[in-house]
Amino acid sequence: MTKEGNRLDPANWDDYRKSMHDLLETCLDRLSSARDLPWHPKPDNMGDQVSLPPMIEPESPDRLFDRISQDIMPYATGNTHPRFFGWVQGGGSPLGVAAELVAATMNSNCGGRDHGATEVERSVINWLCGLAGLPETAFGILTSGTSHATILALSAARYRLFGPDIRTKGVKAFPDISLYAAAGAHSCFEKALEVLGYGSDALRTIPLTGKGQMDLDALQARIAADRAAGIAPLAVIATAGSVNTGNFDPIADLADLCEAEDIWLHVDGAFGFWALLAEAPWSDLCAGIGRVQSIACDFHKWMSVPYDCGACLISDSQLHRDTFLSRPSYLESQNSGLGGGDLWFCDYGLELSRGFKALKVWATLQGYGTDALGAYVTDNCRQARLMGELATASDVLELACPVVSNVCCIRPIKGDASAIAARLQLSGEVVFSTTRINGENCLRAALVNHRTTSDDIRLAVEAVEREVRCSSQEAKA
Repeated sequence: MTKEGNRLDPANWDDYRKSMHDLLETCLDRLSSARDLPWHPKPDNMGDQVSLPPMIEPESPDRLFDRISQDIMPYATGNTHPRFFGWVQGGGSPLGVAAELVAATMNSNCGGRDHGATEVERSVINWLCGLAGLPETAFGILTSGTSHATILALSAARYRLFGPDIRTKGVKAFPDISLYAAAGAHSCFEKALEVLGYGSDALRTIPLTGKGQMDLDALQARIAADRAAGIAPLAVIATAGSVNTGNFDPIADLADLCEAEDIWLHVDGAFGFWALLAEAPWSDLCAGIGRVQSIACDFHKWMSVPYDCGACLISDSQLHRDTFLSRPSYLESQNSGLGGGDLWFCDYGLELSRGFKALKVWATLQGYGTDALGAYVTDNCRQARLMGELATASDVLELACPVVSNVCCIRPIKGDASAIAARLQLSGEVVFSTTRINGENCLRAALVNHRTTSDDIRLAVEAVEREVRCSSQEAKA
């Protein structure tokens, strides 16, 4: 039986210390062997192995940590591997692991109050605003990711459009709204509209130009039509790194249009925001981003911060705070003590209880520096270009669309792209995801891993070529 007031701490700290050191060594072994650890399928009976009974008997730390190491850790998504190109999943980093350990040890609630974690998050947000070139009035908040950040940004846009009564009277008291995004924009905008009470029908899909960017003439015409119908334009979405192709909308031109139309301009920069750290010409893709009203981006993608961490930046910090501020009596600030402090992050978002996400971001920035981070962002863009060149030169592959940033889409001349992707995933050679370009299924590679080399790109393309040729031979047989 545990002692009163000591129920969850170890009975023997020396034994626990040894068990923790052993677990840390296992984690470091996995990190140092990332190149040799691709994704592989979990056991068919894994659900049974980790199933929890109604009444749970405790396990010793040694036994528990062994089970974690042997029964759970090996069956990750594999995105730490340098030839994991599927979806957009960052590779993590050793410094991020160390910071997560410290953050969990501190166990800070970063919703409010006066403590050190608040200053770390303030520093990260100020650095982000400076990188984007936003005005001095800008501020923001760390989130679980861009999908969460999008809801916050559009909430602020709605507050600006309708004023404080939107918080008390709700959407029924105000006109219908419209949101504008280019064809192929991320699905988080439909979800955000659903959560905000408007429904996904409020999203206006604007066609693309021949360059794969939002057609500004079509956008302006749709805005005019909505206004004539009594529908209030809420915001325009500028995509910085489209999920399918890595394309960037012309942010500066959209800023001109939105200023003229007095419409909020939001940037979906989930991964593309980090092109700001790259060399030209890729850094030029973000030109004009400092003129927008809000930005959403992820650290857990191209910045290799462990999952999860994103950010919402808003150019008007007072508007941002007014959108979410709610202080019942039990959250009133004190003049001094722990209940003091000038910054409570619960005033800038939906969550009161928040983890210390900022430490792993701060440690990544401080420990690696912007030069090293920018160098591998540049490398990934060069690697995507190389993949496109190899596909173009191949006799069994073709490039499905131009390579703009870090995304390359390859179309096999013969064979099913989804089947090829599955075989390569199961072999442990390379992970592609799939998508449709111009109605045809393609292999899609999003390069956001600092471990990836040009040799990995060549090996990946060779593996695809082999699978296409095998598919062709099987079809003939």
